[in-house]
Amino acid sequence: MKAMDQSEAPLLDALHDHHLSHRYGFTPPGHRQGRGVDERVLRVLGRDPFRSDVLANGGLDDRRSRGGYLKRAEDLMAEAVGAEVAWFSTCGSSLSVKAAMMAVAGGDGSLLLSRDSHKSVVAGLIFSGVVPRWITPRWDAERHLSHPPSPEQVEEAWQRYPDAAGALVVSPSPYGTCADLERIAEICHARGKPLIVDEAWGAHLPFHEDLPTWAMNAGADVCVVSVHKMGAGFEQLSGVRF
Repeated sequence: MKAMDQSEAPLLDALHDHHLSHRYGFTPPGHRQGRGVDERVLRVLGRDPFRSDVLANGGLDDRRSRGGYLKRAEDLMAEAVGAEVAWFSTCGSSLSVKAAMMAVAGGDGSLLLSRDSHKSVVAGLIFSGVVPRWITPRWDAERHLSHPPSPEQVEEAWQRYPDAAGALVVSPSPYGTCADLERIAEICHARGKPLIVDEAWGAHLPFHEDLPTWAMNAGADVCVVSVHKMGAGFEQLSGVRF
């Protein structure tokens, strides 16, 4: 398959064309690209943030997405990081983490989970009914921080809970430490179980060889990344990769 042109910016180009066309939409947002914004707000923020606040569908693209701008951008991201599929999402990674949990474990399954998981995991447990099988992170007394679970801990958890639907590991941790994802993925796959990685703080990992191996290269089945944390995305921009 021919490599894609990674210099393309489909959504940015579509937004540029939208500005040139001076179109007036009848869809949200209600500020009408700044026309309805209080002058005091405009003095502080300027008009450009509002001019660029346009729906992807029913705004930049038509309601049937026939321009394919969003899909093209997601395909470019997937190729850039070596994933089969990439989806952009909002609300940070919280929404994507919940979706991944429900996709893997359904409404009556269980998941191996690290105790240092983000609160979105706890919310996902409440929403979905998934049963947590907790793994305690490794406490580093010298540095006064915790590390993600080791492969040995994951193996032990599988021995105790062989019927769990899959495992979810946070890496990098909130302290910036990373798990041995390659070995953890091997352990999960040896049992025919998927590995979800909450890599919210690892958007930069695929792009430099001296950084720790990112989840997809390590063999994870689902990887959730907050592009707004360590990448160049606007606030609360996230993505999920398969």
